[in-house]
Amino acid sequence: MDLVIRAKKAVVDGEIRPVAVAVADGVIHAVGPIDAEYPAAEQILLPEATVLLPGFVDTHVHINEPGTDWEGFATATAAAAAGGITTLVDMPLDSAPVTTSVDALREKRQSAQGNCEVDVAFWGGVVPDNLGELADLAAAGVRGFKCFLTDSGNPDFPRLNDDEFRSAVAVVAAMDAVLLVHAESHHVIEGSPRPCGRGYASFLSSRPDASEEDAVALVIDAATETGARVHVVHVSSARVLPMLAKAKREGVRISAETCPHYLTFTAEDIPDGATQFAACPPIRDRDNLGLLWQGLADGTLDMIVSDHSPCAPSMKADGDFGNVFGGISSLEVGPRAVWTHAAKRGFGLVELCQWMSERPAALAGLGDRGLIAVGQRADLCAFDPEGEYTVHAGALRHRHAVTPYDGVVLRGSVVQTWLAGRRIYERMGAPA
Repeated sequence: MDLVIRAKKAVVDGEIRPVAVAVADGVIHAVGPIDAEYPAAEQILLPEATVLLPGFVDTHVHINEPGTDWEGFATATAAAAAGGITTLVDMPLDSAPVTTSVDALREKRQSAQGNCEVDVAFWGGVVPDNLGELADLAAAGVRGFKCFLTDSGNPDFPRLNDDEFRSAVAVVAAMDAVLLVHAESHHVIEGSPRPCGRGYASFLSSRPDASEEDAVALVIDAATETGARVHVVHVSSARVLPMLAKAKREGVRISAETCPHYLTFTAEDIPDGATQFAACPPIRDRDNLGLLWQGLADGTLDMIVSDHSPCAPSMKADGDFGNVFGGISSLEVGPRAVWTHAAKRGFGLVELCQWMSERPAALAGLGDRGLIAVGQRADLCAFDPEGEYTVHAGALRHRHAVTPYDGVVLRGSVVQTWLAGRRIYERMGAPA
């Protein structure tokens, strides 16, 4: 063996127990009792306060390279490693070119080459004029596809209208791929008041719950007609939860995610001018937050991913919600933010790993990670669930420091992270 990690607490087979994890050639070869005799070049006994987890998998990240200075592969993957995240799946729209062709995918990969501290995979984009290219993108290795039902904010990545969306769903169904959908309705948003000024209420009313309800109804209808596998990204409105639950009961192949910011912040607490909180869809009220947690508890929501969507600081519009770029920068702190509030609500690390490791890996078809089990890649994280730390935006590894988490006290700390058995992060001052 190359490495044996011994942990008095580890999340294995849906429970926390002591284990020894033996690794060779980047793969877990044995999971046994903590005192099992596994000869290895390196033996690590984790501190008693830490829990060994599978590396987190974040399937909703905007790395924005090549073509912008918003975020890059080097900074994003460094932030991921420090957050215990060992796999990212990059979204196809906030780069130049957008990832809607094999040539564009090739450029993405060239930008990533030699600049990544964690594993990075890619979603392909679906726009009105590229349905004929989806099969080639799939053959080139994208993990599935992403589309918008409202303005994406990038003219190079236009939305699908209802008819175009139904055609795209049919194509994806024939390929037996997965289609990720930004489910906000263009029609509802166009009919809503435009945001303006420094008040968050203006921004919130510009993207009402009805925009998600209308779009999710279309997604469910198209998936029912075609048998396609669909996934609703960044659910912010709890009003869609009964719709999703009913569709699941009826056998529709649908899954859904939410994000740390929807589980952490509430509209009532966002100050005037705090455009670092602007996201699309928006952070909603306190009652809504509680219902999202209930949706996770009952399985209506399948997973939690960051939707790390940074931009240049100037695009936060100096406090004007009428001109702000909507996106939350959160990659490095996501697992800790979720754990902070999950622990308060009675959830444990087993659930955290299901929401942020196992199920995102399954969504992207990455069956070799997301669990601590024989045959899995040795992507691992040593996590101290009890420590509390204050987020300092300037110390985060993201390219830009603008984040709503600045100054927030979070529970938990990543002590070490391994990618395929190789240590890629160690917290300063952590025991060897």
